[in-house]
Amino acid sequence: MKHIIFHLDFVSPYAWLAFERLPEVLEGFSYSVEYRPVLLGALLKQHGNPGPAGIAPKRAWTYRHAAWLGHSQGVPLAMPARHPFNPLPLLRQALACSRDGSINRFVAGTVFRHVWQGGQDALDAERLTQLAAELEPQLQPEDPDSADGARAKALLRGNTDAAAARGVFGVPALEVDGKVFWGYDSLPMLRAYFEGDAWFEQGWDAAASVAQGLPG
Repeated sequence: MKHIIFHLDFVSPYAWLAFERLPEVLEGFSYSVEYRPVLLGALLKQHGNPGPAGIAPKRAWTYRHAAWLGHSQGVPLAMPARHPFNPLPLLRQALACSRDGSINRFVAGTVFRHVWQGGQDALDAERLTQLAAELEPQLQPEDPDSADGARAKALLRGNTDAAAARGVFGVPALEVDGKVFWGYDSLPMLRAYFEGDAWFEQGWDAAASVAQGLPG
């Protein structure tokens, strides 16, 4: 049985799409999934990447594309009232339900739906209170010597640093056997890997070994 580490940030529509479609894409295979929230903004900053929302025409295209994918593939997706937004409250709320940095599928799905269904403001105070009530049965007790969500904050930093060290530069990123499959459109490639496609024996490394053609 293969084990997948699913690096995610709730601010990403493609992470939501991948979360919903993964069970269908890998139907018939035996695997486990470890959902790990990371701070996308920190990963982008590390590589000097403004992200899709940092380029106005790309921002418009990204939202159209994500909405189309949801529409065409039967995944409910409505852009939130404001985007991008600061996902830290959501990431920390999710990780308050964790002891080791991973969250279960119920927690991940609850927060994703909060953002990507209904077209509302993801950071609306009343909605955040409702979300907290939904997640309350999943909460892990705080350590006696910590306060103000210190454990969740530390878990988020640890997840993000560990993801960067593994070569993760964006989300969704699905890691299996040390290979990182980035983006929603990598799901067919991930399935091919599970199917034992012989290309991965040499093609994976060969494709990435091409010489750099621009000055360093």
